[in-house]
Amino acid sequence: MTYLEIAQAQLPIDEGVISHAYQDSLGFWTIGVGRLIDQRRGGKLSEDEIALLLKNDIAEADKSARAVFPAFDSLSEPRKAVLVNMAFNLGQARLAGFVNTLRALADGRYDDAADGMLASKWAVQVGARAHRLAGIMRAG
Repeated sequence: MTYLEIAQAQLPIDEGVISHAYQDSLGFWTIGVGRLIDQRRGGKLSEDEIALLLKNDIAEADKSARAVFPAFDSLSEPRKAVLVNMAFNLGQARLAGFVNTLRALADGRYDDAADGMLASKWAVQVGARAHRLAGIMRAG
């Protein structure tokens, strides 16, 4: 076993494995296996780490969008992207709450689906994002 493999086995034991942000013993924000992310102490994520997190999050959003909208594969690529974007932002349960929008989408009534998106509390909360996505939904 190499020293790196030994360290990889030891550090989760010594640091713990925590799947959410937490404050370490000195009050600095940390994630995972003792990964300092608190800017006050120079912590951060690298561009590669951010890209990996995004890739994983998009994969989860894709699963959520497919679970909520079984006819997902029948949509155009831009409309699929709209649903994935919404699933990323809202989560599966809240996206499933867009009952009228999803029904309109299933019926191919894309203008009605876009109108439903814009008539939501979500649209008020995210502003320009909702308008941009609704435009994509209309244009397809």
